[in-house]
Amino acid sequence: MKIRVLLGAALKGCATAIIVCAIVPATAFPQALTSLASLRVGYNTRKNTAKPQGELKAQIDALDQQIADATRLGRTGELRRLFAKGNVLLAGRQWTDEIDYANSLVVRTDRVVADSSKPYPVRLEQIYSPSIAFERTLTAHVLLRARPAPPVPGSSTPPQPGDVVKDLGTFDGVARDLRESPFPFELDVHDVADGGYQLSVEVSNDSAPLGASTLNIALRRGLDDLAARLEADGRNAPEALRAEILFPVDRMRNVNRGRLELRTFDPQKDFASADAVAAAVKAKQDPFATRTGDFKRHYLLDAAREMLPYRMYVPTTYNASRSFPLIVALHGLGGTEDSFFEGGLYGGVLPKLAEQHGYIVAAPLGYRVDGSYGWGLGNPPADPVTRRVQDFSEQDVMQVLQHVRQQYKIDGNRIYLMGHSMGAIGTWKIAPKYPDVWAAIAPISGSGAPATLDRIRTVPEIVVHGDNDPTVPVNGSRTMVAKLKELGVDYKYIEVPGGLHSDVVAPNVGAILDFFDAHRKTSRVSQ
Repeated sequence: MKIRVLLGAALKGCATAIIVCAIVPATAFPQALTSLASLRVGYNTRKNTAKPQGELKAQIDALDQQIADATRLGRTGELRRLFAKGNVLLAGRQWTDEIDYANSLVVRTDRVVADSSKPYPVRLEQIYSPSIAFERTLTAHVLLRARPAPPVPGSSTPPQPGDVVKDLGTFDGVARDLRESPFPFELDVHDVADGGYQLSVEVSNDSAPLGASTLNIALRRGLDDLAARLEADGRNAPEALRAEILFPVDRMRNVNRGRLELRTFDPQKDFASADAVAAAVKAKQDPFATRTGDFKRHYLLDAAREMLPYRMYVPTTYNASRSFPLIVALHGLGGTEDSFFEGGLYGGVLPKLAEQHGYIVAAPLGYRVDGSYGWGLGNPPADPVTRRVQDFSEQDVMQVLQHVRQQYKIDGNRIYLMGHSMGAIGTWKIAPKYPDVWAAIAPISGSGAPATLDRIRTVPEIVVHGDNDPTVPVNGSRTMVAKLKELGVDYKYIEVPGGLHSDVVAPNVGAILDFFDAHRKTSRVSQ
């Protein structure tokens, strides 16, 4: 793609295009559903891409009014229905009673991560009451499948169902109203190998399929005994390593309580890592003392009373005889601490380039996948739950920075902040709140409050945005860049012609690290 690069100063916009993702937390269920913030952004992105006209536009406009009303009234189940309906209409399909019913179904359990040696209880429920009418009770067929392959980035084709691992049976007498009368199952998974699976419940009416709901689960034989052993090992471990051992137990419980989605947790890998740390502690060793490359660390966020992960890249050239630069990388909405390290949206290029340029990288979760990294210098959210999540999200970023500075010899004049989408918005929130920390920042596909830039007028910025971004319109960056020009900030602006929301990240990470290479703080070292 051809890239327009504006150096020094650039356009002045008329208004700030800030995407406001109203995070309306749903009641915590044993299955954590995709956040409403993610559903809202996905729907708005599809709407901006489809650009509906005529009758479809009238339908979407009416739907948007219903979404606004449901948001105001806090009707979270109805919001999920409306977002699903909007996506169906924007895909050029009719919203039928059958589709309405299928989208109402949800599988729930108290043990998303479970010990397979014990009976496995689940329930079929409904998020909302669909409009379809039935004359009699229904039938459910339960299958345990291999998890489907992840969708190809940028593809609209849904992933194919995984192979059937075990047929768990057919059940009659499923209530027509599953909000009033959830249907319980007790499933036998004792002979299933350890690993991650997808539980599928298919509902039919007189053999006519009506819809299905799926739930990703993780099974491990003897899990409860393993968790008890790790808890005992963690209590006896040095404080610096305690969270490394206790993290999977804490995360499992939070996933099972519905506070987190399972995708924020890899039970097989995380329990194995904790077991290895516990063994090292018993051998009087610190497994992280000389470790380089790509790995995860964990710590206790005291305010949240929760153990949180962060992902590290330490270049193979690292040694404590000299100080190294540090990049703190913030993922976008729905991402995790893994987002900048693996393939997919960001291409996994940051660790490779960090090795070449000699950077340590730390990527926090930000407490939740939709944490938003705080509210910066603005007003805190009125909703107390949202305020709590955003507060912990900001604390997570700054606590990870503090832990990394304690663990490694970091050059205080070369600490950098970057992020994509929600992470870019977070970059423009956190940098002005802690202006003395950063040597330079790099927001990608973001937006912010121009009035806050005066506090970081001495912090160089490299800003990246695609001019065809359907998720965060490019004016979000253009307005910020205009203010940078007005303030005389040292900056570089890369606007990608035809660039979308995420495809501009990987091709420009190299330019970001080159920019960081060229900029360091000249004032006092931050403490």
